[in-house]
Amino acid sequence: MAEAILKIENLKKVYPDGTVGLKEINTTIHKGELIAIIGPSGAGKSTFLRSINRLNEPTSGAVYIGGENICEAKGKKLRMIRRKVGMIFQGYNLIKRSTTVQNVLHGRLGYMSSLKGGFGRFSEEDTKEALDILMRVGLEDQAFKKAGDLSGGQQQRVGIARAIAQNPDLLLADEPIASLDPSSSEKVMSYLKTIGKEDGITTIVNLHQVDFAKEFADRIIGVKAGEIVFDGTPRELTDYTTEQLYR
Repeated sequence: MAEAILKIENLKKVYPDGTVGLKEINTTIHKGELIAIIGPSGAGKSTFLRSINRLNEPTSGAVYIGGENICEAKGKKLRMIRRKVGMIFQGYNLIKRSTTVQNVLHGRLGYMSSLKGGFGRFSEEDTKEALDILMRVGLEDQAFKKAGDLSGGQQQRVGIARAIAQNPDLLLADEPIASLDPSSSEKVMSYLKTIGKEDGITTIVNLHQVDFAKEFADRIIGVKAGEIVFDGTPRELTDYTTEQLYR
């Protein structure tokens, strides 16, 4: 069994209006796994994912990343843990007026002083690495184009490249293919799986598309009403189980 990269214990999220987003989630995720989180809208998938790196502040519980409880971390300690957690967003979150390679280089900001980062003084080594990553996601010929000029699928691959530039142990992808056509979705998921396997990165991805979860994930977690109701392999996710999850 591979080492546990992420351990979640009794993770709960209650919003200020009293809405319960998560009901004491417990799970362990191992190094190199690609996990797909599926479930109906409003089930708590994004709350779950964003609570892992505290983009959503958990109400209670513990999230151990590489043995460190991020829920208790503050200041420099929190920044150090987050540095090893890459994030990919549905809306890409790119700086559209900047070039593709500059966007990828932003993945290195956590390793730089605020002064150098603020002025964009990236090293020659970082720039070469960013160009190499763009080659890995099939965008080497787009490196010096403005990110806003790329297609949606290409922009999402820039988002992947930026996250990879962080040199993460854990990659969180929140509905990364929700707004993409099937062909672009296939490419994005293929790159996530390939790079994860090659670099030993653990990837957790929220998906609405059950067919993509079955095709690409090593393991599927089904979430409904803030609880894990299924946790198994794609083969174990039967049509009946899927129907029960979404009804």
